[in-house]
Amino acid sequence: MLEKLEDIKKKYEDIEQQMNDPEVIGDMKRFIKLNKDYKELQPFIKAYHTYSNILANLDSTKELLHTEKDEEMRAMAKDELMELHHRKEELEEEIRLMLIPADPQDKKNAVVEIRAGTGGDEASIFAGDLYRMYQKFCESKKWKIDPVSATEGTVGGFKEVIFDVIGDGVYGELKYESGVHRVQRVPKTETQGRVHTSAASVVVLPEADEFDIEVNDADVRKDTYCSSGPGGQSVNTTYSAIRLTHIPTGIVVTCQDQKSQLKNYDKAMTVLRTRLYELEYKKYLDEISSKRKTMVSTGDRSAKIRTYNWPQGRVTDHRITLTMYNLPNFVNGDIQEMIEKLQLAENAERLKEGLE
Repeated sequence: MLEKLEDIKKKYEDIEQQMNDPEVIGDMKRFIKLNKDYKELQPFIKAYHTYSNILANLDSTKELLHTEKDEEMRAMAKDELMELHHRKEELEEEIRLMLIPADPQDKKNAVVEIRAGTGGDEASIFAGDLYRMYQKFCESKKWKIDPVSATEGTVGGFKEVIFDVIGDGVYGELKYESGVHRVQRVPKTETQGRVHTSAASVVVLPEADEFDIEVNDADVRKDTYCSSGPGGQSVNTTYSAIRLTHIPTGIVVTCQDQKSQLKNYDKAMTVLRTRLYELEYKKYLDEISSKRKTMVSTGDRSAKIRTYNWPQGRVTDHRITLTMYNLPNFVNGDIQEMIEKLQLAENAERLKEGLE
């Protein structure tokens, strides 16, 4: 354990030295990468100092027990020794979890796509409910939601809605929401009180920036058109909406949320980079999902992950067979406990992988 931490300490000091090199400071891309790595290693350095102090105190307390003749002092030393052993075991467990290789994408912002599935109008209404649920959750986390595009349902909700979520560690939490969400309830459109089953799919992607993937301008066709929907006088009069087509892959991205064509273009490019990045990231997800059932941000977007049952007031996550009877609060954004349970299950599996 101590050897691993000492290796990390050497890496930390090496990065620190590089960051003070004028040549590195002049290379902004490299400096940003090193600064990110430097910050990520700081918790390990703190753990290293704490662990080293505990080991040193253990040695000195054992030495005291070996040499001390006074029984009162020996009794105090024994109590101290037991406490130090307990703290050492607790810290070692924390360090083991820290040493599990983190998904490098977890710190990123996220692009979230919600689409109505089977169930007609009720599926669109449910997609709108999910969007509101994530809005409330993001508000509680002080994360910013930035809409990209939306197609409204005929009786409410959304046929499709895409939005960016900006904040610290967003993807690391929201990635667990990728998959098919199923709802069982009496729809507003039902006249005979029968319970229907509808579905909506959620896709959460780590937002790709210019450092992750470069897009050749010659490979992108840009079309402009008039925005539709709310927006005042600029709607249907100003060609501010953007449609980008990536010719090599056929990926099409649209954005009309902003009145400015330039802002719509920037947002559309962010989504396009993310979609292109996903093609490579999917290979990594497919590889780990074959080993780890709790990792829901997989290449299989058709996996049913959760059921919201209104008659019984329950929400069930099928990946860890967890049922919670707090559905009204859950759909109002209180999803943190569910995410933490999924994180714990995933960490346990990742720790198991490391021991095998």
